[in-house]
Amino acid sequence: MTDHSSSADGAGEGWPSQQPAPPQLSAEAARSQVAAAWVRVAPQSNVPPGQVAVPSLPPRADRPVAESKKDKREQAKAERKAEYERKRAARKAEYESKQAARASRKGGGKVSASTTSAATTASAEATAPTAGAGPSAAQDAPAPARSGAKGPDARFDVPRPGGRLPSNGRSTHVALRATLLITTCVFALGSCGVTGLVIGRSSVSVKPAALDGKDLDRYRLTDFPVQSAAVFAEEYASLCMTYAPENTDKRRESLSRYISAGVDRDCGWNGKGKQQVKQANWDGTVEELPEYGKNGRYLNIQVTYTGGRTTTLSVPVYVKDLAGASGLRVVGNVGEMPLPIRDTAPALEKSEEVVDQELSAQLREQVLAGYFKAWAASDTTALTRFTTPDATPAAVSGLAGALTAPVVQEVQALAPEGTEVGKKPTYTQGQAVPARVTVVWGGGGADDAKAEVALKRSYRVTVVNTAQGWFIKDIHGGVMDPTGGRADTPSTASPTAAPASGASAPPAPAAPSAPSGGASPGLPTSPKPAASAPAH
Repeated sequence: MTDHSSSADGAGEGWPSQQPAPPQLSAEAARSQVAAAWVRVAPQSNVPPGQVAVPSLPPRADRPVAESKKDKREQAKAERKAEYERKRAARKAEYESKQAARASRKGGGKVSASTTSAATTASAEATAPTAGAGPSAAQDAPAPARSGAKGPDARFDVPRPGGRLPSNGRSTHVALRATLLITTCVFALGSCGVTGLVIGRSSVSVKPAALDGKDLDRYRLTDFPVQSAAVFAEEYASLCMTYAPENTDKRRESLSRYISAGVDRDCGWNGKGKQQVKQANWDGTVEELPEYGKNGRYLNIQVTYTGGRTTTLSVPVYVKDLAGASGLRVVGNVGEMPLPIRDTAPALEKSEEVVDQELSAQLREQVLAGYFKAWAASDTTALTRFTTPDATPAAVSGLAGALTAPVVQEVQALAPEGTEVGKKPTYTQGQAVPARVTVVWGGGGADDAKAEVALKRSYRVTVVNTAQGWFIKDIHGGVMDPTGGRADTPSTASPTAAPASGASAPPAPAAPSAPSGGASPGLPTSPKPAASAPAH
């Protein structure tokens, strides 16, 4: 004993004491010992008779539990969500900081406490997910409560008295649903209205507008083919009023193609004498034929004979097919009628017209003489010297040599409206002035150059005042007679000089009439030739 202890003490002087190592147990044996200890420690429950109480063993800690694919997907999803929330919070913090900086600039450098707290909260939200050790810490950390979040930790913003709740997703969703509902209602009401309108219009019988007989006569609106019937009546009138004894049979055969069975086949001719129609034209007169209603009309044809006599022939014409203008037939004997009644023309009221004598003389000598010479020959190069750039085609085309040797006999340039008699009128640049021009053309016989023919023609010319002078813009033929009346009665004969009482005097030649409102200068019958090159 002594030796053993001393050896033991000696060993302990230089080296630490060594305890014997516990025996190594297998994994199964260790698990059995832990299970037995768990049974002794775990509270016992009531076990029905005949059954053995089987304790629930703790999970094995010797090896890690394998995670399923579903758990991995959930963990990855949670990590992505946490990363998204972190980035979103960072963006919000950046936006809040910008808003705070903008508010500071607007407020002169003073930032409100609410703006500062909002920026601080957003910055904390942005950095909170990254404060943990890893994804698990980000998942375990509670997310900051936001307006509109659900759950026990949700934060609800309470507005101040009289204020409004902040806009969030729920309010936007409610507004969208309300908008969709209102739009649907509007479309439904519109569809109902259109349907009702269509049904209402279709149920009401609309009668087409009709014209009475007076309107038809006034506007000559009829279903009767007047033009076709007029041509048919013109041909028949020409055959009827042309006759000669040597052509009796041929004439009767031609007339029979136009007439009905009871109409005189000789058209009232007794077979003696001769007559030739030069021209037969419908004069536009239409009269109803009551016996045939809308299918018949009386048409007046004006017939001119070779001898010069003119008469009117009334021809009754029937048309079977109004739409196709076919089935035409002369259904009665013709009758001669007088020519249309001629009446007097009223005198023109020209008391307010004032003729600018100075401008008339200037146009006659410097402009119109050269213009009509170039216009008669259709000399386009010379016409450009007298016409405006926007002159009408009639003013720049000319007569192409149909008339020659023009002599401007009379010019009446009308002063602007409001010009008082005796005062000199003024003209602005670009102002247009109408003028009545009388031209005598010499050598009018185109086939015989030596024929001494003089033709007097009248024109309405529009001249324009420019910086370079007067230029012609337009020309029309024909000038109105201000006198009126009729020439085939003694009351409107040419005025003559009144003879002394008891004396007779030969009739004086007619003097040119001057228009009312301005005195016409005495123009010679043979005016002097105008200058060939006008000075504008």
